Amino acid sequence: MSNIHPTSVIEPGAQLADDVSVGPFCYIGAGVTLHEGVKIFSHVSLNGDTQIGANTEVYSFACLGHPPQHHKYQHESCRLRIGRNNIIREHVTIHPGTPISGETTIGDNCFIMVSCHIAHDCHVGNHVTFANNATLGGHVIVEDHVILGGLVAIHQHVRIGAHAIIGGMSGVENDVIPFGVVMGDRANLTGLNLVGLKRRGFAQSVIQELRQAYNQIFIPEPGSGGFADRVREVAELSAGSAEVMNL
Repeated sequence: MSNIHPTSVIEPGAQLADDVSVGPFCYIGAGVTLHEGVKIFSHVSLNGDTQIGANTEVYSFACLGHPPQHHKYQHESCRLRIGRNNIIREHVTIHPGTPISGETTIGDNCFIMVSCHIAHDCHVGNHVTFANNATLGGHVIVEDHVILGGLVAIHQHVRIGAHAIIGGMSGVENDVIPFGVVMGDRANLTGLNLVGLKRRGFAQSVIQELRQAYNQIFIPEPGSGGFADRVREVAELSAGSAEVMNL
């Protein structure tokens, strides 16, 4: 049976797998579903149509599934879907979607550190790391294996490509290419995430292809044409490389 501390409130209608653990002074609303192996530490508040996948851990004072911070939200039914094997640390807030998209989603194996905020209608992939106080505005897409440094702020409707890394205290107003490194008060692209590529086992030949493509697009030789021309040329020359085509 679930291990529920007697000081916690579990509303009728909440669905908890048999081995779920809920610590003291928690609130779990009627629309919440907790899958097998979920651990909820003390003083956690879960609400709305929220599902949390197997073996995810939610630490103290996290608030998940409460109404989005959106002027036009009128208490419509919207969803929050959190995957498996995530670690969600203290004071994290994650809001459900709005009727615009209907849901916010978090993938599997993410590490979301203290006081991070994920706003309405965001979609976060797998193996994403949020350092302390990283913040997503509404409608942000974060693809797989992204690292967001501490105090990062991502503007609404921005897309962060897979394997990118965002330097701490960066303000990101525009899309970030896959494999990119960006940093700065108003963040600028500074190169490729070569350390991350090596750590994740990308072949040296693939890394070299990405470096050549990056240089051709973003550090052009004199007379190499406009940006669109350079992108088109790289796409034609590297059509056989899935990684370059993703970039």
